[in-house]
Amino acid sequence: MFEKMKLKRVSQAMLTLGAIALLTGCKGKTDPMAGMQGQNAAAVATYTVTSGDLSLDNEYPATIKGKMDIAVRPMISGTITRVCVDEGQRVTKGQLLFLIDDVQYQAAVRSAEAGVASAKAAVASAESQVTTIQSSVATARLTATNQKKLLDKGIISNYQYQTADLNLKSAQSQLNAARQAVGQSRAALAQAQQQVVNARKNLSYSRVVAPCDGVVGEIPNREGSLASPSGTPLTTISDNSQVYAYFSFNEKQVLALTKNGSVSLQAAISQLPQVKLKLSNGEIYGQVGRVSTVSGVLDQSTGSAQVRALFPNVNGMLRSGSTGSVLIPATTGRCLIIPQKATYEVQDQKYVYVVGPGRKATSRAITVMDQNDGQNYAVTSGLSVGDVIVVEGVGTQVKEGTTILTKAQASAAMKAMAAGAKKK
Repeated sequence: MFEKMKLKRVSQAMLTLGAIALLTGCKGKTDPMAGMQGQNAAAVATYTVTSGDLSLDNEYPATIKGKMDIAVRPMISGTITRVCVDEGQRVTKGQLLFLIDDVQYQAAVRSAEAGVASAKAAVASAESQVTTIQSSVATARLTATNQKKLLDKGIISNYQYQTADLNLKSAQSQLNAARQAVGQSRAALAQAQQQVVNARKNLSYSRVVAPCDGVVGEIPNREGSLASPSGTPLTTISDNSQVYAYFSFNEKQVLALTKNGSVSLQAAISQLPQVKLKLSNGEIYGQVGRVSTVSGVLDQSTGSAQVRALFPNVNGMLRSGSTGSVLIPATTGRCLIIPQKATYEVQDQKYVYVVGPGRKATSRAITVMDQNDGQNYAVTSGLSVGDVIVVEGVGTQVKEGTTILTKAQASAAMKAMAAGAKKK
C-alpha cells in the first residue's frame, strides 16, 4: 500500500512538471504555447483598452463637525452639585445641564439687596434734609428782602441788612450741599442696585443651561468636582442638525478650481456640483451636500487650503469628530480608461505592461489625469484603443519580456497534458 501511495505521488509530481514544461517549452506548430521555450511565462489577467465617458469621484479625507460646537464653561467658580444630563443626550436651548453650589451667591444677593435698602434710606434722608433747608432758605430770603426795604427807608442800619443777607447766603450754601448729598446718595443707590443685578446674575450662573439645540458631548467632571471659568469645559454641545465636512485642496487644485484666477473663488464654488460623503465604514451617506467655503489662505506648513462642505443631518446619524471622505464628481468626457492596479510607478512616472508580439510584456510610460475615482485612471497619452495590458501580477509575476498567458491558455495546457498522460 505504501508503494502505491508513493507511486501516486510521483505520478502527480510528473503531471505537474509536465504541465509546467508544456507552458514554458512546447514546440508543436499547432500548440498556442509554441516558441516559449526558455522564456518566463505568467498566466495573469489582461485588459483590452477601450474608450468611454467616465464619471470620477475625487475623494478627499474629511473630518466631520457639527455646524455649531459650543464648549460649555461655567461663568462662576463653585462645586458641581448636580449633573442633569448624560453624554449623547439631545437637548434644547435653555435646558438645564449642571447645577453649581449657590449658597455664597444667594448670600451675595441678600447682602446686595440690603445695601439697596440702606442706600434708599440715605436718599430719603438727604431729600428730607433738602426740603428742610429749602424752607430755611425761603425764610432767609423773605427776611433779607424786608431788611433791604427797611434799609432803603433808613429805618435800620446797613449792618442789620448785611446780617440778613449773610443768613440767606448761608442757607443757600447749605441747600446746595444738601442737594449734592442727594446726588451722591442716589449714585450710591444706583451702585447698590447694580450690585444686586450682578449678584442675581451670578446666582443665575449657578444653573448652567444649553446654549443651543444639540447633542451633549463628553462630561469630564461630575458631582463634587470644582468648576471654574478658566478650567476644563463642563461639556460640549454640538448642533448637528447640519454638519460640516472639512477637507483640503492643494495649491494646484485651488488654481484649477479658479481657472488660474480667471474666475473668482466664490463663483467657482457656486459652480461645483453636489458632493457625497463616504462614511468610515465605506458606505455612502444618504444625503448629498454642497461645498460652502474654501479658505482664502494657504497653510504654509501643508500648502493646502481648508474646504468646508455642508450636509443635512436630519436623523442625527452624523456626529462631531467622525471621519469620512468627501466625494466630488467629475466627468472626464471621452477618454481611455484603465484599472489603477494595471500601473506601477517609477520616479513619479506611471507605467503599464502592454502585451505585444509573441504575447511578451513590454513596459510603456503613460500619463493620466490627476482626477481619479480610486480604482481607475483616465489615460491621456501612451495607450490606444485596443491595446492589451496586464492587470494582474504587475511588478511581481510580470517583468519586462515576460510571456503573458491567459488563464484559459494555462488551463487548456494543463488539460492537454493530463489527457496526454492518460493516453500513455
